[in-house]
Amino acid sequence: MKRILLLSAIIFLLDQSSKWFVVEYLDLMMRQAINVFPPYLNLRMAWNEGVNFGLFSGQGSDMLRYILIAVTLTVTVGVLWWGRRFTGWFGTFLIACIVGGALGNTVDRIVYGAVADFLNMSCCGWRNPYSFNVADVSIFVGAIGLVLFSERLQQRA
Repeated sequence: MKRILLLSAIIFLLDQSSKWFVVEYLDLMMRQAINVFPPYLNLRMAWNEGVNFGLFSGQGSDMLRYILIAVTLTVTVGVLWWGRRFTGWFGTFLIACIVGGALGNTVDRIVYGAVADFLNMSCCGWRNPYSFNVADVSIFVGAIGLVLFSERLQQRA
């Protein structure tokens, strides 16, 4: 459990420091867009008040915000509880990705009222309209990793 918490804290700090750097230091909140390596990597400011891909956003309700915070914290505790069964580093890493990313996005909801998304990647004539952040990538890696490899992860007997 200590390894999960340590790795979760590292992922959380990576997420929050990247958000601070891009949103505050680079002032993406005012600039709205910065081309880094177009079209492959751009910074595009987006505030996600909903869930994945902005689903349920624009409802204008603080109630939705608090419900999302409560659900995320509840699921995070459940993932932590479930993740105790993994003994190897890979399983620990995957659980920590989910926990650290979820907590990073939860802090955004508490502080800003929405999740700060800023990474935008497009390729080969296709323009991606969505932005995401380090926490989103972390959650995705953890969830996909658990789906694909959970049968092979080292577990307690």
